[in-house]
Amino acid sequence: MRLWLFAFDISNKTSYYSVRYGTGEADAMGVEGRDKQKILEAGAVALSGQLGATVLRLRKAYNLSLSELSQQSGVAKSIISQIERNETNPTLATIWRLAHALDASIEGLLQSAQDAPFLEKTARADTPMLVSDDGKCRLAIIGWIKTVEWLQAYEFYAEPGGVLESEAHQRGSVESLSLREGELCVEVAGVKETVKAGETLRYRCDRPHVIRNLSEAPAQATMVCILKAAAME
Repeated sequence: MRLWLFAFDISNKTSYYSVRYGTGEADAMGVEGRDKQKILEAGAVALSGQLGATVLRLRKAYNLSLSELSQQSGVAKSIISQIERNETNPTLATIWRLAHALDASIEGLLQSAQDAPFLEKTARADTPMLVSDDGKCRLAIIGWIKTVEWLQAYEFYAEPGGVLESEAHQRGSVESLSLREGELCVEVAGVKETVKAGETLRYRCDRPHVIRNLSEAPAQATMVCILKAAAME
């Protein structure tokens, strides 16, 4: 099954690329390759608001001018200036070059200077959305970018008749589906179970699995996928 991942750039113009749900090639639930890089860079964008003050603080601590940091990092002086003023969203490659030049880790560079409480908010319009071929199932990606390789969270919506078919994820993966509205039927390797509003269903997703809305009403749920759960015997 092919899904479309919709994301918004900083000018609020919609862009999209296709991904294969449930495979190891370009998988929204186990992202690899170019799509993984795009999602990681999106995470850098989300954290870049903390970046400017840290780059400025470290540059001053090393008594470096913009020109000197530019020479050492290979990042244009104008770009560094924009980063320090929080006027641009740098790529991971740019952050890596600055981190290397300032003798800091990427994680350290993205942390605030005062170790302030962590508060990160994403607008509804900026939340990436997966949509099925039939247009009846949607997955809003609400999980944290730093956990995408092992823990993922989604808001799931299915119109009446909607079907979401998924191939097997890596061995040991477990999915948890907590239904808020409606009724869904989950099938894992030929075994079926119904989940209703107020109920939570957990199941192995390291084998083919299907979620169907067989009712005449929409269904809404929160889905959590643990990609590196302990191997199940």
